[in-house]
Amino acid sequence: MSANSLTQGVLRFAPGTLLAVGVAAFSYALSGAVGGPVMVYALIIGMACHGVMDHPRIKPGIEFSGRRILRIGVALLGLRITLGEVQALGWGTALIAVGSVAVTLVGGYWFARWVGLSRTFSILTAGAVAICGASAALAIAAVLPRSDSTDKQAILAVVGVNALSTVAMVAYPVFTQSLGWGDVAAGIFLGASIHDVAQVVGAGYIISPLAGETATLVKLIRVACLVPAVAVIAWMFHRRNDQAGGKPPPLPLFLIAFVVLVALNSTGLLPDLIVDPLRRASGILLVVAVAALGVKTSLRGLVTVGVAPIGAMVAQTLIIAVYAFAALVLVS
Repeated sequence: MSANSLTQGVLRFAPGTLLAVGVAAFSYALSGAVGGPVMVYALIIGMACHGVMDHPRIKPGIEFSGRRILRIGVALLGLRITLGEVQALGWGTALIAVGSVAVTLVGGYWFARWVGLSRTFSILTAGAVAICGASAALAIAAVLPRSDSTDKQAILAVVGVNALSTVAMVAYPVFTQSLGWGDVAAGIFLGASIHDVAQVVGAGYIISPLAGETATLVKLIRVACLVPAVAVIAWMFHRRNDQAGGKPPPLPLFLIAFVVLVALNSTGLLPDLIVDPLRRASGILLVVAVAALGVKTSLRGLVTVGVAPIGAMVAQTLIIAVYAFAALVLVS
């Protein structure tokens, strides 16, 4: 790429990208000042800026931030997982975590379809609840057929799972303590049932450091399911939409990068000086991507969503919680 082409690319994408970065920065400041989930702030503030979306100087950078930056952020999530951490929990616990993903993906998807929701929204919400909340919704959206409705549905999934995760973070520790569960059992339940990583950590440490560590590790097993789940979803949607019966799509590069980073992180050879900033960068990039998706989304369109999508996400949340509870009771 010539210097001139590079300069033209930067000038084309810079205004919209800087807008998304600015929204993300303000969201972090607001979250630090008054509390609350930074992704929700990024969505709301981004939607307040929707009026500039169609400006020719803004749109390219917003599209870039909502897709390319998103994929980089998802890839860097691989640095939060090591195979050793998964092995240390034992295969029984790992199977509970993987089972919660499988049951929720299948059961949550078919419930949402049963109440009349679209295929894309059904798989976005089921995947978000099953795997890792907003990050999973964004990763799945990145491999679905591109459309304005997909972006809006991804936003709805992010808002919904954030709200439900916050409720679960407060309610589930009280629930496990009322049952008299020990810290490890409580941590397994929290890690296997709450959607977003941040809320899992918060809920676990409400109980104890041991519960917090256990919940985080179980949750990371669910995060590790992101790659196979997204790869299968991409293949299924391609197969359904490809009338010519062509070849299935190759595994997206950002998912390959995710796997490579998990493997590298598992070796223990990467210094904390490199890993820690990249882990933080992953979260920041995802917030920037969410801010861009917010800018692309019309608040008027969200207001008319109806009760069925909300009911579906509540039902999917109950599916994964009931599964995690039943699995723990059966193995204890």
